[in-house]
Amino acid sequence: MYSRTLLLALLTAIHCEAFVVPQSMSRPALALREAEDDEDGTEMNPDNPNLPALKGDFDWDEKFGGDDDWITENVPGKVVLGELELAEQSKALAALESNWRKEREIKEFEESRKTGWTGLAELANGRFAMFFLVTGLLTELWTGVSIPGQVEEMLRIGGFIGFD
Repeated sequence: MYSRTLLLALLTAIHCEAFVVPQSMSRPALALREAEDDEDGTEMNPDNPNLPALKGDFDWDEKFGGDDDWITENVPGKVVLGELELAEQSKALAALESNWRKEREIKEFEESRKTGWTGLAELANGRFAMFFLVTGLLTELWTGVSIPGQVEEMLRIGGFIGFD
């Protein structure tokens, strides 16, 4: 019973697969493809098949300049600046650049410091303290000499305190 149902489902899937539209093509893209094959012969944009292909440097103002709704003056992306305004902008940008460069140099200097009151020095000091505390405890376990006794013995061997 189950094998017959499975076989029927498999045959149906194989049979219907020939009529499935590929996932890469949506319905609008298929409609545009069909329209492209029509007699007008316009090429479609390969990056966006919903738009016609543009050749060369396209001047939209020239094409739509006569349209009442088309704006050709005071467009934010097309503002023409005079020499004084350009000089002021370049001066302000240079000031911003120097400020950001100084901040970056200070940050890099602080991150590169290994001594003093820095995070890297504190991290190293903490690790050294943990290492030598464990070393002192293990030495006390093996030799029976306490940590203050070990410090005293090191100071005597180093000659910092007398041999009594």
